[in-house]
Amino acid sequence: MNDMNGKVVIVTGASSGIGQATATHLAGLGAKVVLGARRAERLQTLAAMIGPSAIWKAGDVSVLADQQALARHALEHFGRIDALINNAGLMPVSPIALGCVEDWDRMIDVNLKGVLYGIHAVLGHMLARGSGSIVNIASVAARSAGAGGAVYSATKAAVSMLSEGLRKETAGKVRVCVIYPGLTESELVESVTDANIREYARTLYVNAIPAQAIAEAVAYALTQPDSVAVNDITVRPLANQEI
Repeated sequence: MNDMNGKVVIVTGASSGIGQATATHLAGLGAKVVLGARRAERLQTLAAMIGPSAIWKAGDVSVLADQQALARHALEHFGRIDALINNAGLMPVSPIALGCVEDWDRMIDVNLKGVLYGIHAVLGHMLARGSGSIVNIASVAARSAGAGGAVYSATKAAVSMLSEGLRKETAGKVRVCVIYPGLTESELVESVTDANIREYARTLYVNAIPAQAIAEAVAYALTQPDSVAVNDITVRPLANQEI
């Protein structure tokens, strides 16, 4: 296995949950981490906790200019980008009949376009270097849509297909991995705008696994020998194999 010593990794959605756990874990393995999220104060606190191997820049993944600025920030400080963890996401689930159009648009903007913009911001650099890793955090919902989760599942399924195409386009140069978390401790439920649905969704997270489990899955993919590409990882709570 390779280690992460000195590798430069961008992590989006780093202000909480999986993103925060991943950034902290990779830094502990020796990586230099570039933290991205909308909440500047949380990023500042996390960077201070990690130490000099962490830098941060606030931005919205659904804004292409913000993603490009985050990539430039990494290059200006560390000189290269070895990996991108596309983690930022929202889950304002609701039945389609409720017509929560603003929620639909925001999920498409963050969960899908945000991933695509992140890829666009780093891919030219990685291809020019002939190496790099892109890890996209999808969801087990990409494979099975539950009632109320159709649009969320659609965005995550799109991330899966986007990753598959990217994997084939960049074969031999960039490693592409999709991680499919099951119920995992995070703030996703808090993005549900309907109070009743939000309370119900909270009950589903009783058996949620810690975000650290996903952070370790990310590290597993990134620390394989350069000739090895781990393309898909599914991580679920043992107690809940249905979702």
